[in-house]
Amino acid sequence: MNDTPVVILLDDDPAVRRSLTLALGLAGYQVQSYASAAEMLDALNPAQPGCLLLDLRMPGMGGLEVQETLQARGCTMPVIFISAFGDIPTTVRALKAGAVDFVEKPFTTEALVARIEEALALDQLQRNEKEWRVRVARRARQLTGRELEVMHLVTEGLSNKEIARQMEISPRTVEKYRARVMEKMHADNIADLCQIVASLPDEFATGSRFGTGA
Repeated sequence: MNDTPVVILLDDDPAVRRSLTLALGLAGYQVQSYASAAEMLDALNPAQPGCLLLDLRMPGMGGLEVQETLQARGCTMPVIFISAFGDIPTTVRALKAGAVDFVEKPFTTEALVARIEEALALDQLQRNEKEWRVRVARRARQLTGRELEVMHLVTEGLSNKEIARQMEISPRTVEKYRARVMEKMHADNIADLCQIVASLPDEFATGSRFGTGA
């Protein structure tokens, strides 16, 4: 997969596609343009870094429907709407559904580039956060059942003595588990560990009762 961010343009007007592809290309962006939603949805790779420029009104599936379809597929690529027919209710609906911005035609290349930069920065932030969550979940799977239980009790604010009493083990043993947890989870302090636990998927929730293991 190409890691270079791409600007995906969907507009049924060939003149708009040509002019925007040229202007954004000259601004240094890699642009993929499509005339129909079906064509774009067919070709879209959600793993590709980038953002989407969606025309609001098109024959067949319009921009808002495309946005809804992408969300249903789990695609988090940021969306910028472009339209000559914007109105307040439509704009509000688009933004509430997660669009980065709503740009009315005609617009300057500079104005659009500013929105694209915001969208690409957001996309990178989202991808970094997703990768981080995958990494910490992978680390959590290396914990034994006891270590996982200690991790949750520590982040709930219990002292070593309280954890020892609840788990019916010695405080010294709790300290050993705690040290292993901090090492395996790459946590520098309890604040780090709390942030990590908050980001873990449901399989590591306290209700799972931690499984087994020393």
